[in-house]
Amino acid sequence: MPETTALLTPASIAGAAYIVAALLFILSLAGLSKHETAKAGVGYGIAGMAIALLATVGVVVSDAWGEPQAMLGLALLVAAVLIGGAIGLWRARVVAMTGMPELIALLHSFVGLAAVIVGWNGALEASDLSGALLDIHHAEVFIGVFIGGVTFTGSIVAFLKLSARMKSAPLMLPGKNALNLGALVAFVVLTAWYVVTPELWLLVVVTALALALGWHLVASIGGGDMPVVISMLNSYSGWAAAAAGFLLNNDLLIVTGALVGSSGAYLSYIMCKAMNRSFISVIAGGFGIAAPTSSGEVQGETREIRAEEAAELLRDATSVIITPGYGMAVAQAQYPVAELTARLRERGIGVRFGIHPVAGRLPGHMNVLLAEAKVPYDVVEEMDEINDDFAETSVVLVIGANDTVNPAASEDPGSPIAGMPVLRVWEASNVIVFKRSMAAGYAGVANPLFTRDNAQMLFGDAKDRVEDILRAL
Repeated sequence: MPETTALLTPASIAGAAYIVAALLFILSLAGLSKHETAKAGVGYGIAGMAIALLATVGVVVSDAWGEPQAMLGLALLVAAVLIGGAIGLWRARVVAMTGMPELIALLHSFVGLAAVIVGWNGALEASDLSGALLDIHHAEVFIGVFIGGVTFTGSIVAFLKLSARMKSAPLMLPGKNALNLGALVAFVVLTAWYVVTPELWLLVVVTALALALGWHLVASIGGGDMPVVISMLNSYSGWAAAAAGFLLNNDLLIVTGALVGSSGAYLSYIMCKAMNRSFISVIAGGFGIAAPTSSGEVQGETREIRAEEAAELLRDATSVIITPGYGMAVAQAQYPVAELTARLRERGIGVRFGIHPVAGRLPGHMNVLLAEAKVPYDVVEEMDEINDDFAETSVVLVIGANDTVNPAASEDPGSPIAGMPVLRVWEASNVIVFKRSMAAGYAGVANPLFTRDNAQMLFGDAKDRVEDILRAL
């Protein structure tokens, strides 16, 4: 019994709790891979985080018991959890789906800032390590600060771009690729220098270098590629958390950071393949390497259609494909769109949804909106599954999408989005484009779809226009 009691220390109990939490996080990722299990996946993640927080508080309580100085740390921890939880609950309740991408970008910045703070704490705190272990500690500090700094400012720029507080066009500094490469080379040299001679000014230099590099990497990326950037920043935040875990000797942070980092990187790779982009160029901030050669203005005549006429086209259709975009999220049109889908299916008209990998401004943005409106999962298809069917489709409804249905991507080699696979909606018999105005999409590229002979424009708020069609039907 004495041996068993000795094993049940607060540290060992916390370690066991961390293992359970890590397993729950893995189950959460697995659950989020499918629509049907996504809700359970979120539940696993919540449970894992709750266990991790309770275990951490338990360790701090046991260490602080009877130590007046340590009680201050416990009070700060409880205050931080309560304040952070209150802010998180408030933002989660009030944020709209249209604001989710920039909120996630902002949350990534917090992880990066935390990694920088933990790294500086590891540098300033006296260490009892020596020899090779001390060198490893110095390397952990330097790398953690660098990754955290890049994540922090990169996420801030992503937030500014997604919230329209900063222009979405890519920043085109002279020799920008050389600047990025030079910054990485400087980081490697400074890391080796710091390991040999851990002077504080070197840490100041690498912090400034990381903050500048993170800002430049994301600022150099055009708006059309921001969904991939968000995914990549998610990966960066994971590696930043893992770096903090090594410094704090916290196994859960290491495991969780590795899960987030690897899954974010893999998602970015999948999205890059779908967009015909280079994965390496994402990491290097290489998107938008050329300045746009065309303006955002549409050349040619457009034809306008009224809601009653659109309803007539839909009534006579045999098949309909709906391609949603960020405009549907802004108008909160997913509910009338779901009702329109049900109404058309009752008439025996086949209705499906074509989802581009980067529709909206966040991976899976449109899928979440449609699931929220109770659109059946079996009629929501990815671009590769549905692209060959447009030629045999009677009517395509483009609701708030722009860059993802732009024929310039495949027909104009000089376009900033040239080579990006898009939904070939223009192959359908009729295309109805829902737009508030003739403004260009987020990438700032003109869309020649609007002037095609088989395309007609339905102007106004997407939600109002869909409801007008429903009334006409």
